[in-house]
Amino acid sequence: MIKRCLLTYEELEDRENYSLAGLKKLNVRLKNLKPFPYDRQEQTREVQRHAGKISIQGIQPKLSATLSVKNESFELVDKDGEYIIKPQVNDYPELPQNEDLTMHLARVVGLNVPWHGLIRAKDDSLLYVIKRFDRLTKKHKLPQEDFAQLLGATRSTKYQSNMEKVCEIVEEFCSFPALELENIFKLTLFSFLIGNEDLHLKNFSVQTTPKGIVKLTPAYDLVNTTITLVEPQEELALELNGKKHGITKKDLIDYFAPEHCYVQREQAIKILDSYLKQISTFETWIQKSLLSKKMKEKYMKVILERAAILK
Repeated sequence: MIKRCLLTYEELEDRENYSLAGLKKLNVRLKNLKPFPYDRQEQTREVQRHAGKISIQGIQPKLSATLSVKNESFELVDKDGEYIIKPQVNDYPELPQNEDLTMHLARVVGLNVPWHGLIRAKDDSLLYVIKRFDRLTKKHKLPQEDFAQLLGATRSTKYQSNMEKVCEIVEEFCSFPALELENIFKLTLFSFLIGNEDLHLKNFSVQTTPKGIVKLTPAYDLVNTTITLVEPQEELALELNGKKHGITKKDLIDYFAPEHCYVQREQAIKILDSYLKQISTFETWIQKSLLSKKMKEKYMKVILERAAILK
């Protein structure tokens, strides 16, 4: 069995878990990374212990951490965390591997994503790690709000909206809405293609830069949810053209892009074609990923089915 770096998926010959190149992307001074010092049972206990103390929301269990280069390890904190760590979830197998792969695929098509990777715990379980993008330094946090906050929606109502409303929020709050609306179209198209049916209001956010520019944050929480659900019923979390299922190329290219994202059809077709040309690259990444063979097959099957709809 080929050993691969958990951060870059490159093949390893004489190292365990991480390549030097992968570690350098995490921190240029890092030469080794010790196992995360909690097994799955202990991770669950730590999530419960830190609940309510850290400024990270969401249903999926999360931990806040800093990276100690000196100790060659991630260390849990209640505040001023620079990284978010997501453990395995019993009801959704291989979710960390799924999210990490999906974020790699997002980068392949040119979406803006933060540093991310997988780490191994002391019991060999895998966890997903992502660098926080709302921090300039440990003490300086960028003002940031998700779209549910901007609309006054709650966790229980984050699905009660539509993609057209998402575009309206971008127009209202972003400093350069035309640019950001194209990014919304690209993210929506990518989410449909890879089977992410959980792109709800809290998965869109804006942040204000030190120069006062309001822009979309990097993409986050991207997962192929279709392969994690027993009986997936939808294709998008928020309605588009009045529906969440049965989305067509016409809905995305002829309706959503030109009428709400101000992306002309010709440009939308170019973006779509550029995505479809990456299908073979997607497959390469999927095969290199840390997903099980069964999940790799399911992931690729979803992409091929969605690509057929978009051709």
